[in-house]
Order: sequence, then C-alpha cells, then structure tokens
Amino acid sequence: MGYRFSLDDVTFLRSAAGRDALARCAELTLSESSWLADVARARARVGVEHAAAVLETVLLRRKARGKLADPGQWLLTDDALQQASAYPVARHRARRLAGRDVHDVTCSVGADLVALAAVADRCVGSDVDPVRLAMAEHNCARAGARAWLLRADALRPVSRSAVVVADPGRRDSRGHRTWRPADFVPALDALAGTYAGRDLVVKCAPGIERDAVPWADEVEIVSLDGQVRESCLWSGELATTGRRASVLRGDGSVTTVTDAESSEAQVREPGEWIVDPDGAIVRAGLVRQYAARHGLGQLDHRIAYLTGDTPPPGVRAFRVLEHGKYSEKALRAALRRRQVGRVEILVRGLDVDPSRLRPRLRLNGPREASVVLTRIGSTPTAFVCHAE
Repeated sequence: MGYRFSLDDVTFLRSAAGRDALARCAELTLSESSWLADVARARARVGVEHAAAVLETVLLRRKARGKLADPGQWLLTDDALQQASAYPVARHRARRLAGRDVHDVTCSVGADLVALAAVADRCVGSDVDPVRLAMAEHNCARAGARAWLLRADALRPVSRSAVVVADPGRRDSRGHRTWRPADFVPALDALAGTYAGRDLVVKCAPGIERDAVPWADEVEIVSLDGQVRESCLWSGELATTGRRASVLRGDGSVTTVTDAESSEAQVREPGEWIVDPDGAIVRAGLVRQYAARHGLGQLDHRIAYLTGDTPPPGVRAFRVLEHGKYSEKALRAALRRRQVGRVEILVRGLDVDPSRLRPRLRLNGPREASVVLTRIGSTPTAFVCHAE
C-alpha cells in the first residue's frame, strides 16, 4: 500500500527544505539490492524524520513517468498513482467537458483535475482526505491549473449545476482490488442517487458489467496504445450514444466506434488478412460496427476476429499464409515445413494455453510466424500468418 503520508509530510515536501531534500535524493538508485544503503544515505542527507516521505516521493515520481504529463514536481501517494488515468486518457475525457463548469468530487491528488481545469469554464475539486487534497493543491499550482479546492464528502453535494466527475476508490482497506460496484468508495449506486438529475461522469475499471450500472446512459471503453485502460460512464445530456469505444494512440489520434453505426457485417470465408480489433472495440461489443465500417467480415459471429482482403490502417493485422483444421500435429508440421523457429500464438474461442503449446511444437528454424487459433462454427481452426 506504500508509505502513508501525513499533512506534516506534505508541508515539508512543499517547502524549500523539502524541495532541496528531494533534489539531494533524486539520483539514488533505489533498487532492491541498493535499498538499505540508499535509505542510510537519505537519512544522512535529509534526516531520519523526513527520509521515508522523500524516498517514497522520489520513487512515485519515477513510476509516474509515462503516465502523468510532467511528474517531476508532483506529490503523490501509491494508491492515487495506481488509480490515476494516464494523461492522454484524462485529456480525452476532459475534452467532452470543454466549456462546462465541472466539479471533480473525488479529486484525490489532482491527476484528472489538471486535465479538466485545462478545458473547463470553472473547475472545482474536492476530496475527504486532507492529505490528498493538500497534494492536489500543490500539483494544480505546479501545473498551472486553475481549480478551486475544498474538503467535502462526495455524497454530500456542495455544488449545484456543475457536471459531476467521480473516480470511486476500488481497493479495500487491505489494498486489494474490488470489482463489486457496491464496494467502491463511494458506491456507484450511491453516487448515481446523490446526483440524480445532474450530468454525471464516472470513471471505472474496464471490466464493469453494463447491467451493474443501469443509470448510465452511455458506457465508453477507452484504450491507449493497444491497452484497455478504463470504462467511463456518462449520464444525462453528456451521453450521445449507448456504447462507445475510443481507441487512443500515443501520436494523439483517436478512433471512435459507437453503436449508432451500422452493424451489417456478415460471416464470410477467410480472406487474405485476419484482423484483431482493438480491445476497447471488443470490450464495448462493437466488433460488428467496426467490421461494417471497414468492409470486413467475421470468421464466426461469436468470435471477435475479422477477415478481409484489405486491413484498416493502423490496426494489427495478420497476412494469412495457410489455414486449416487445428491439431497440434498438423500445426507442428505446417510450421516446420515453413522453417519457423519463433512463433507468436493468439487464441480466441478455444481452450488452448499458448505458453504450454509453444514448447510442445518443438520448433527449430530461422523464420518467424504468427499463429491465430480460433473456432469457425464447431471447427477448431489454425491460421499460420505473417504479422504486419
């Protein structure tokens, strides 16, 4: 669960002495093998009283690289960093709220608040934890984010007309992740009830079941560079469709698929390519819409792999070299015939563990290939492919 910061820690870290202490410990290795020696060095440089808070802050800033836009001056807790959205995801969500008054009722250390403040007309952040609130004040100031901050319980409204944004805690008292919406802090239904009639945006884990949030008018699944990151629940006038998949790339591009699009994709014979849609599209149940948009077909109506003669740009696709009914013996023979020594194995719709199958293939050759294992109707099928 990480070090538990106190308000005194935050006050020190924000001071000139604290900034100097952080600078003096910034170059420490802080690896498992060097930890004891680094702790001794930190205590000698900044004193026993503050060494733990300084070392934890140095570590968290390192972990935040690639997640926060500029974490070098941030104050963080381990839990807050784990739950914070990657900045491109937070920025994507905030863009839908541009020009609105926004109240982040679970602002924590301000990771989402900074993105919201950049586009909102007026922005308020509140939290029940005074330590995180003090960190948020520091972080917003460092990022140049204009936001009013106050201590308040998310279930006791202190604003009237602003869009409400919430990111409920999803860990129990022992730090274990919880998946039940009733166990979130605050619970999802309690949030929805408290802000009934207001525009509400709630960030959740991507695995949340649609039936668990009947009050949500739109469920958006967001991925970043191929990794599904979160669900976002939109209610009121903010919702523009029932289901949405947003595929974000590091270059700033965004691909959006919604259930308002045509789903007239057909099951067809395998074409020249196998296309593996982004996880956000699969999780959002929008594979048919994506297929119809790009003129692709489904290998099987229950399987998310698509096929066609021209793959969409920017998507992972596999050029089919050969395919047939799957068995280990037949697959081994096909790969040896092609002199494949290294193989990537993707499975969908079959009970096959790639990590166990790979050594059983006993391959030895100079070439590489990708194998897609799936089911077409009742037939287990293997595709030997070249990934592009």
